[in-house]
Amino acid sequence: MEGLKARLKAQALREGFVACRMCRPDAVPDVAARLEAFVAAGYHGQMGWMADRMAWRGNPAALWQDARTVVMLAESYTPEHDPMAVLEHPERGAISVYAQGRDYHDVVKKRLKRVARWLMAEAAAQAPQVKVFVDTAPVPEKALAAAAGLGWQGKHTNLVSRAWGNWGFLGCIFTTVEMAPDAPEVDHCGSCRACLDVCPTDAFPAPYRLDARRCISYLTIEHKGPVAEDLRGLIGNRIYGCDDCLAVCPWNKFAVAARDMRLLGKEALRAPALADLAGLDDAAFRALFAGSAVKRIGRDRFVRNVLYAIGNSGDSALMPVARGLMADPDAAVADAARWAVARLQQPPCE
Repeated sequence: MEGLKARLKAQALREGFVACRMCRPDAVPDVAARLEAFVAAGYHGQMGWMADRMAWRGNPAALWQDARTVVMLAESYTPEHDPMAVLEHPERGAISVYAQGRDYHDVVKKRLKRVARWLMAEAAAQAPQVKVFVDTAPVPEKALAAAAGLGWQGKHTNLVSRAWGNWGFLGCIFTTVEMAPDAPEVDHCGSCRACLDVCPTDAFPAPYRLDARRCISYLTIEHKGPVAEDLRGLIGNRIYGCDDCLAVCPWNKFAVAARDMRLLGKEALRAPALADLAGLDDAAFRALFAGSAVKRIGRDRFVRNVLYAIGNSGDSALMPVARGLMADPDAAVADAARWAVARLQQPPCE
């Protein structure tokens, strides 16, 4: 089957993926224990689905017992601009690079399905079955990607590759087709601490361990309701996600350009004005973020994040904007507006 494996990898590259490698569904035996420790420590925060689906996420082989091979694929979304430059402009919002373009779930999954259909046709004699996943099922994609040799999980827990850096989306194809696994990658982080030291909220209690409850990506996307006041000031102007730990990784010197222009950020979302975003109603929010991953958190949570950024801006010109939302129907938005007003009223030295 080496011929099929080589042809599959070539087909994946033709479809636009930057890498394709294989592993067994049972190639990550340590995941279950790591996940149990993560949940036991409470690091998952409000993400109850992680606890509810531990049996599957901790054992990919149990997700589909007939699967014999996991095909792991990576797609680059390397930004064309410095994603941290917007942090120097507190009157504007910082949206994570991956969410500035088309929702990757849609883009990557369609590409995965094409590769999967190709595999089914090429291995038709085996009557193959396939299932594709892109971050929407209890699959430990990063661990499987490391086991397949796409890269290794860095100290920031994200996948890092010597060939394409760490700006990458992962997708996987589970299949009944038997193919020889590739060799796993080894850790190349060495003594580097760049990703750990840059984190604004100290979300890494130790290298390779993430406390999601302090992670800005979690706080601005997954966390419902008001964010703890001791963390609001640390969020800065990050209104959807955070790229700091990814942006400083030295391995990005080998990052490759995104091959699908739909994944590149829209100009309007690179550094949008906070004043404009705060005034969005539900319809305007949906229109602005149509086709974007941002849309899934809804207008209320998004405007809550914008108000935290306004409070952190130090820009008194934004005071009327915050005041205008103090009576918002959403309790978390109103609370964020009151906090922003109080914050802007503080003397500059504070």
